[in-house]
Amino acid sequence: MLHVVLVEPEIAPNVGNIARTCAASGCRLHLVGPLGFRLDDRRLRRAGVDYWHAVDWRQYGSWQKFLEHLAGRRLWLFTARGGQPYHRIAYQDEDCLVFGCESRGLPDKLLAEYPQCRVCIPLISGKVRSLNLATAVGIAVFRALECLGRI
Repeated sequence: MLHVVLVEPEIAPNVGNIARTCAASGCRLHLVGPLGFRLDDRRLRRAGVDYWHAVDWRQYGSWQKFLEHLAGRRLWLFTARGGQPYHRIAYQDEDCLVFGCESRGLPDKLLAEYPQCRVCIPLISGKVRSLNLATAVGIAVFRALECLGRI
């Protein structure tokens, strides 16, 4: 199983779309707070359509609580601020694909703590600074599944 980790996500529809991706791909979704929305937000439910029953998800109040739960797993921190290209990673079962919030990305402190784990999705045109969070998660999840021979 792969783990999709959202650190302080802000936009409910993005998380709903990511939850649907997790349901479709068999990944576990981890929400690390604080969250920028309520879990009963109708936009969250609508974006996840009727697939929430199929989503294996967990919630944590902080990054530290998340680390306590998933100690020993490899972390891949997706960021628009450099790192290894996502398609060059040799993903393994139980890897954690970690993404930051929509407006700020992952905290600088977290990126500094794990410099060898930074991963980027190259933006070919140079006309945008980042991708939508749900789009980035979809790209990363299906590439990792391909590396694992699951698709």
